[in-house]
Amino acid sequence: MKQFSRRDFLAGSTASAGLLAATSWTVGDEKPSQSPNEKLNIAVIGSGGRGGSNLKNVSSQNITVLCDVNQQNLSRAATSHPKARRELDFRRVFDAEKEFDAVVVSTCEHTHAFATLPALQLKKHVYCEKPLTHSVYEARVIREAAEKAGVATQMGTQIHAGNNYRRVVELIQSGTIGPVRECHVWVGRAWGRQSAADAKKNRDIVHVEERPTTADPIPENLNWDLWLGPAPYRPFNKVYFPGPKWYRWWDFGNGTMSDLGSHWIDLPFWALKLQSPLTIEASGPPAHAEIAPASMKAHYEYGPRGDMPGVSVTWYQGSEKPEIWKSGEIPKWNSGVLFIGDDGMVLADYGKHLLLPEGKEFTRPEPWIPESIGHHAEWIHAAKTGAPTTCNFVYAGWLTEANHLGNVAYRTGKKLNWHAKSMTAANAPESAQFIRREYRDGWSLE
Repeated sequence: MKQFSRRDFLAGSTASAGLLAATSWTVGDEKPSQSPNEKLNIAVIGSGGRGGSNLKNVSSQNITVLCDVNQQNLSRAATSHPKARRELDFRRVFDAEKEFDAVVVSTCEHTHAFATLPALQLKKHVYCEKPLTHSVYEARVIREAAEKAGVATQMGTQIHAGNNYRRVVELIQSGTIGPVRECHVWVGRAWGRQSAADAKKNRDIVHVEERPTTADPIPENLNWDLWLGPAPYRPFNKVYFPGPKWYRWWDFGNGTMSDLGSHWIDLPFWALKLQSPLTIEASGPPAHAEIAPASMKAHYEYGPRGDMPGVSVTWYQGSEKPEIWKSGEIPKWNSGVLFIGDDGMVLADYGKHLLLPEGKEFTRPEPWIPESIGHHAEWIHAAKTGAPTTCNFVYAGWLTEANHLGNVAYRTGKKLNWHAKSMTAANAPESAQFIRREYRDGWSLE
């Protein structure tokens, strides 16, 4: 079994897994942004829902700008930060760039890239909620911009900061269960296009079969045009707003795959040092033009990485489950990650993990991945000192691309032979429309 140390982790993570921050300096360089004791000036884009939670987690710093398309959210946030400049349109946030050092983006998925890119171009530190972007193309744009900017970045994959994931990564990378050639990831959530009965059983927020043909009154406090942003225009309807109703609609989100995939596929992505898959294929009910599926399966094949062999990773959501789960050969956890190695298996969820088969003696490695100081705290510390973050936009960009490719394969209905450099699947040219979409007039990432 391989033996690793804390020093090995810090020295080797950048090269092997893209784990450390994509900054132009490294830990120990004489190039900190500011004293750790100084406060960052932060612009917060999206201050309701998840944005409100993120705002709370960075409120130890100076909140100098608040932005939200919902005036109600904006007013609520301003009660705690009355001196902050207020904006409805996040494009106006960047008109006074000297007011802030860093930006927190918590808008809906379809506007993440549009709020994040100008911040990176101004060399501002950025924290962005998951998934990082709405498409494969946008993930590539943001990853490359982050590499060029050399600032502290972090995607909101909060579970990444937990100790349980760290212990699992150590088990896999130390060879406790031998080479891993197969991994299965499943989640019980089934939010998407489904039957009314399934919607009720799964406590779906709203059961929708088709795109509404009628419009509802726009809420008084909401700027609907700004909320739509780069997405094609459509009349307001309460099936889209407020969140998380929107994320099952392809124009605004990518369903469970990109949402929970950011958290659950994060574990094998980290442990198995994954980046770009060779092939992707998916199955499920016939793809709907408007709404992501409740249940589906996506299968990825990855080539060898360093001393790790090629590995298959399969994603399941809703009613889909691995055969080994269905047969009762492993505990039937509602959601989980199963690593199958030559010498055993590791079963994990957010807070616990098991070595299988039970009864077999395994030698656990000594812990060598340092504890996180906290997901948001990690990003703040990195912005001030140049220290690493663990879900930076290089790592998160690759993860987001891979997750979106599961949906691309599903919507295309073909196995994709993926060429990462060109972002194309030559055997399925029709996939291009799902890799990069056209934006509404007035919106561009060019």
